[in-house]
Amino acid sequence: MNETKHILLIIGGGIAAYKSCELVRLIRKEGMTVRCVITKSGQEFVTPMTLAALSENPVFTELFDLKDESEMGHIQLSREADLVVVCPATADLMAKMNAGIADDLATTLLLATDKRVLTVPAMNVRMWHHPATRRNVQQLRSDAVHVMEPDEGEMACGEYGAGRLPEPAAILTEIQNMLGQPAPAMMLSAQPDFAEAEHRPLYGKKIIVTAGPTHEAIDPVRYIANRSSGRQGFAIAQAAAEMGAEVILVAGPVHLVTPPGVIRWDVESAREMQIEVEKALPADAAIMVAAVADYRAADTAEQKIKKKDDAPTPLALAENPDILASLARHEKRPGLLIGFAAETENLKDHAAAKLAKKGCDWIVANDVSGDVMGGSENSVHIVTKDGIESWPKAHKEVVARKLMEKVADVIGN
Repeated sequence: MNETKHILLIIGGGIAAYKSCELVRLIRKEGMTVRCVITKSGQEFVTPMTLAALSENPVFTELFDLKDESEMGHIQLSREADLVVVCPATADLMAKMNAGIADDLATTLLLATDKRVLTVPAMNVRMWHHPATRRNVQQLRSDAVHVMEPDEGEMACGEYGAGRLPEPAAILTEIQNMLGQPAPAMMLSAQPDFAEAEHRPLYGKKIIVTAGPTHEAIDPVRYIANRSSGRQGFAIAQAAAEMGAEVILVAGPVHLVTPPGVIRWDVESAREMQIEVEKALPADAAIMVAAVADYRAADTAEQKIKKKDDAPTPLALAENPDILASLARHEKRPGLLIGFAAETENLKDHAAAKLAKKGCDWIVANDVSGDVMGGSENSVHIVTKDGIESWPKAHKEVVARKLMEKVADVIGN
């Protein structure tokens, strides 16, 4: 970045607030300036003095500071930043953001700002999955607030699940990605109402998304599968819904919450997935993200296969249907057909060969030799007949949004 970027960091309450200190350090290390605002509850976990020392700037805590307010300091603070980052964002803070409540300095700044806002949630897993929180997240995203997905793992309360604050390095990557992108058209408009085509460019379009692995039964207790978590497919379904599309999500066996506004059909096997995908036709676009098993057991045992002393029981395999290729030949072929290629070597070559073989329009290729399957980040290459477009590593939600913006350029209003 040629010019110094200015970050306004709003720190909510919660044990994850301690990670904001490391985030401040990383932002400063990248040559950006950062000003911190910390809520009253946030001060129970991090002191303003610590943040002031790390940021080398005064830390703001109160709305009614006479010196600042004589010059409308809260307005100035909200406007001078290039990006506003809320980290951690508690369920309470996001509820206030959604409702437009301005009862302290942090919420007043968020209501007064005309800059892009990145919100990084952190809360108990049950709070994250609560319908009220899901509604708030959906509305914030519709209002052009960028809400990161929390990480999964053990929490301070002892429970396990989604709700952990992402690591500061991942948040920094998100900040850098947002600073490198133009603001959404709806944020640049001075009008309070937005045209449906601008606000939701996929309004009126129907999109099919597949996600996750398939489980191919060997016997009643064993199956053939892979490590796909389904997170990238679910993120794409969510981004499509936020952009106004009617979304049919055909999901393999995963433990993920259905994105708001998405119709979800659960399946187990590749053959079941093919049936449901074809049932969803016709569609304006189909994005085949699922890591479908190439093979299944030729014969599924009715009882558990017992171990034999002399030799292992041989497993005969049969080839599964190629859902992507069959869609390309289907009489109701979607107008835009996108496949995914998960590879561990010769990524671009294999993806280009798959594009030609399957008969689809795009292949989204990603290297899964590391921790992509199950991880929160992805690095992809968009392969088309016109060439290859490579994207930098980013959070899966960022990749999803960028992909759906590219889709909207082709089929959108």
